[in-house]
Amino acid sequence: MTTFVDRVELHVAAGNGGHGCASVHREKFKPLGGPDGGNGGRGGDVTLVVDQSVTTLLEYHHNPHRKATNGAPGAGDNRSGKDGQDLVLPVPDGTVVLDKQGNVLADLVGEGTTFVAGQGGRGGLGNAALSSARRKAPGFALLGEPGESRDIVMELKTVADVALVGYPSAGKSSLISVLSAAKPKIADYPFTTLVPNLGVVTAGSTVYTIADVPGLIPGASQGKGLGLEFLRHVERCSVLVHVLDTATLESDRDPISDLDVIEAELTQYGGLDDRPRIVVLNKIDIPDGQDLADMIRPDLEARGYQVFEVSAVARTGLKELSFALAGIIAQARAAKPKEEATRIVIRPKAVDDAGFTVTLEDDGIYRVRGEKPERWVRQTDFNNDEAVGYLADRLNRLGVEDQLMKAGARAGDGVAIGAEDNAVVFDWEPTMMAGAEMLGRRGEDHRLEAPRPAATRRREREAERDEAQREFDDFKPF
Repeated sequence: MTTFVDRVELHVAAGNGGHGCASVHREKFKPLGGPDGGNGGRGGDVTLVVDQSVTTLLEYHHNPHRKATNGAPGAGDNRSGKDGQDLVLPVPDGTVVLDKQGNVLADLVGEGTTFVAGQGGRGGLGNAALSSARRKAPGFALLGEPGESRDIVMELKTVADVALVGYPSAGKSSLISVLSAAKPKIADYPFTTLVPNLGVVTAGSTVYTIADVPGLIPGASQGKGLGLEFLRHVERCSVLVHVLDTATLESDRDPISDLDVIEAELTQYGGLDDRPRIVVLNKIDIPDGQDLADMIRPDLEARGYQVFEVSAVARTGLKELSFALAGIIAQARAAKPKEEATRIVIRPKAVDDAGFTVTLEDDGIYRVRGEKPERWVRQTDFNNDEAVGYLADRLNRLGVEDQLMKAGARAGDGVAIGAEDNAVVFDWEPTMMAGAEMLGRRGEDHRLEAPRPAATRRREREAERDEAQREFDDFKPF
């Protein structure tokens, strides 16, 4: 049964925002007390967070579909809907988040690092929040926005200071078991190690981590053996340790050729040329192994490698190796630039940025794209004429109609707001004023106005009668 997974495809869906409520307050002797519809709740986010207790992506391999809860709709009496609950997904340290095209979205390193993989939808405003001096009793509310849904790929790249690389059965697992407290599986057959093993080593005042990567073979960078699956686990290391078998039983292999093959695979994989290398000649407890180590050591040192002769079984040469690694790691840590404090970068919009664009497409459709117009369309209930009029008012005030005119649009031309796969399309009818501005009193209810004194109403009726009489007296038939 699989117990280690370091690459998964995850389908995340944030919660939808709750719809706003259109309601009118009613009580005894005051049947129309004004709008009191509450706002809808916000949809829950889907958030990835680094948890040191998690070491594999196995949980998401078995359950790849994750969804946050929706926000509750608003209610009368100015009651807002409850926000949806955020869904927090723990991931291992070193998880890289990519989109389906392979673009890196986030590199999660360090306990508590978070990334919002799916943004919850906004809740719709109720008619109480939409009321104003000109729109005293809105008969509509805004819809909640749908939550963000997308497919992401998560890859785990082990966060280790040292990576042990080499052929299968070179003794990497044995070496990590004696250098640290890690207890990997050890056997006398190739590919015993099927997953990366991680151990912690203490050398003097330096504490570092060491990873045992599954054995590499020729063609590993192209997917042969287990190399392609696990070469990503050496990307974050500060130093590479070549573990060479000086007592191999295969007649067509020797430590020098093994080193050349592994170096060729690392070069083809890319991104590791700047890492310092150390060569470990393992299994010198075997007589033939010691003889071979003495023979090839001068050649390796001539290439510039620092060489250590060790025996994981006899536990010889380990102290020198661990302190040498500690020194290299200490230098690498000191050379890293100090992390700067978090800065807030403000990028103001250009003075001529209208917040939307109008383009004429090949099929003769004028397409409007922009955050505000597309969000407003999603929030509109097109079964409610008053809501449609409110949308028209907002688009007109934003300047969409003026831009359509400048782009050459004429009455009857098709206009689409939004992306091609989810757009609202309509035939454009240009107007000087739109929606509530054109109708004048959209959303107003004279029953909500305070009654005027009887004397005022009488004077208004007399003035209207006098005006009608003057118009009649001035009328002269031909």
